[in-house]
Amino acid sequence: LKEGRFRLDIRKKLFTVRVVRQLNRLPREVVDVPSLEVFKARLDGALSNLV
Repeated sequence: LKEGRFRLDIRKKLFTVRVVRQLNRLPREVVDVPSLEVFKARLDGALSNLV
């Protein structure tokens, strides 16, 4: 059997790591909200500004 090289950057490709990285980049007014409905509305506004 041929032994392959271990990929050290495998963690960068995981879905959860990518999602957390994007959530950490959100503005504070999107994250610090009292309810889920307000969070969804502000998240939609923040993401529409990126596109």
